[in-house]
Amino acid sequence: MRGFDGRIQGIPVPNIGMSNAGFVPPTRNGIGPSCVGVPAGSWPTLLDFLTERFPNVARQTWLERMARGDVQDDCGHRVSPETASLPPCPAHTRLFYYREVPNEPVIPFDEVLLFEDAHLIVVDKPHFLPVVPSGAYLNQTVLVRLKRRLGLDHLVPIHRIDRDTAGLVLFSKQPASRAAYCALFSQHQVQKTYEAIAPWRADLSWPQTRSSRIREAGHFMLQQEVPGTPNAITHIDLLEIRGQLARYQLRPVTGQRHQLRLHMLALGLPLLHDGLYPHLTPQGPVDYARPLQLLAKELVFVDPVCQQARRFVSQRSLLF
Repeated sequence: MRGFDGRIQGIPVPNIGMSNAGFVPPTRNGIGPSCVGVPAGSWPTLLDFLTERFPNVARQTWLERMARGDVQDDCGHRVSPETASLPPCPAHTRLFYYREVPNEPVIPFDEVLLFEDAHLIVVDKPHFLPVVPSGAYLNQTVLVRLKRRLGLDHLVPIHRIDRDTAGLVLFSKQPASRAAYCALFSQHQVQKTYEAIAPWRADLSWPQTRSSRIREAGHFMLQQEVPGTPNAITHIDLLEIRGQLARYQLRPVTGQRHQLRLHMLALGLPLLHDGLYPHLTPQGPVDYARPLQLLAKELVFVDPVCQQARRFVSQRSLLF
């Protein structure tokens, strides 16, 4: 999900091959800069480009950001309202800016720091709290909260879980060792265990393995299973039955977006309080009494830096 400015914000800005690509403005109060590249085009001025590129951001908002010095080019020069209003629009330039979210609601749940060493931080995330800034969430995210709390401007999540999902998330503290931890996930060397609450079906036998192909469903919030070579595999087992509901153990081999929700849905077991599947619930006030019953319960791997076996377990529990 993209932000109001159309960018995922608050994580390191990638080198996109433009001039002086090594320059990145500093983090401010836990919020990192967003970045947009100016392509060749017919925009009369830089301000015209920005208002066309980000239709949800008013022209006056850009002028106010520039007046505060919150917009810089890839040489570190501040873009003023005067220079942004002069032709021609400079193509092949990177612009950095600090995104804002007006009237951002406070999420009344706290992340729990489970582990920290020189390279790694492990957090037990509550339901409803996003991992990184996006859309209507900026200050109320695990990443920004941790940066402010710990004073770690270079902190980056190694993997993600959905805002609706609770449980374990790993963060990298050191750029030098970051690639080694990311490789654990890309090479499927992390054993991930989730728990979920969903309907109980007496006609299904356990354990099961669901293997399918998942891709976008035509709506930016949804995924779907489609014919083709599988790109998503989940091992599923039954843990406990209580009336018409049951608690399940889910062990994803792959990490497709919404994989666990879709694989349970395919078995006729939609997750309890899921606002996306099987039907997209219209957006409204957040009901904190009905969290999605999905928990990232356990992570097991061999630490690539110290070569020690690591096992982290969430302290949170799901509710029947």
